[in-house]
Amino acid sequence: MAFDGSDESLARQAQDGNREAFLTLYNRYLTKVYNRVRSRIPEADVEDVVQEAFIAVLRSLHGYEQRSQFGTWLYIIVNRQIADFYRRRHRGGGRDTVLVPLEDAERVADSSLHDRNAIDEKVLVQRALMKIPEHYQEVIYMRFADKLTFMEIAQRRNQSLEAVKSLYRRAIQSIRDQIGG
Repeated sequence: MAFDGSDESLARQAQDGNREAFLTLYNRYLTKVYNRVRSRIPEADVEDVVQEAFIAVLRSLHGYEQRSQFGTWLYIIVNRQIADFYRRRHRGGGRDTVLVPLEDAERVADSSLHDRNAIDEKVLVQRALMKIPEHYQEVIYMRFADKLTFMEIAQRRNQSLEAVKSLYRRAIQSIRDQIGG
């Protein structure tokens, strides 16, 4: 049974132990959180990080004081989980080695140039994104990962539409400066 109501109302109900209220919030945000994590984490680890993020939300729910919108609070936790992923990965020795069976080696080695270029471009953009200021990253993620309109971003950030568009333009320019074109 799905509950209607604002995120904040559902959060209050979930804090009082209402499991259905939490499940409604989970269902509202699952795709958005998945897209946010997918835009920042290697594909193989996305589901694990999303799961860890929602576990962290559930564990931290009692501390949500509603001084900000629920979505803003949730994304702070998601961003922390993403940062924790990279901290664990760095401590674990960095890149994982992928073993390919000998019979598949030629096929893997001959993967199309287009696929490799697309992957290279994605890595380049992700690296540039990690180097720009946090408020720039946030507006880019809200626009592309969360698929929000500029008006929705303005509402979430409590800013004017013009301010958000200006912030977005500066963020895009900052990425271009990082990439070099």
